[in-house]
Amino acid sequence: MSQRTIWEEGRESGRHVVALGSATSLTVTFVDLLIDDQIGLLFDFTFVAIALTLALIVRPSDFFVVGVLPPLIMLGIFILLAATQPGSIADAGDGFVQAVVSGLGHHAISLFIGYALCLGCLVMRRRVLKQRTETRDEVERERALAS
Repeated sequence: MSQRTIWEEGRESGRHVVALGSATSLTVTFVDLLIDDQIGLLFDFTFVAIALTLALIVRPSDFFVVGVLPPLIMLGIFILLAATQPGSIADAGDGFVQAVVSGLGHHAISLFIGYALCLGCLVMRRRVLKQRTETRDEVERERALAS
């Protein structure tokens, strides 16, 4: 039997992955705001990395949770920022809804890239796991016929 690949390594539950993704995203947001009063490239790059990492560490039965998580994380962070510091994601005078929409618009590229990588990773993991299962079933059938 061959070694397990990176596509087969994820074993964390959906709950743990949601908590980890939320906590790391909020931490990065806080650090980015400490560096500058605006959400910038640090947030964008780490958001993409977080989205990809979450897709790699989740167990297969919780793929759906991670499949919808990246946009919800970004939306949740921007809702918190719009309520407390709208100037960090939009113009300081913008209202709550306008600040959320502006924040999502300004960071749409990182959302798209992070989400695409996350979904692509989940698709690849599903294919590899399906292929491994089919191979394992084939070997078991051959053993049963041989005995």
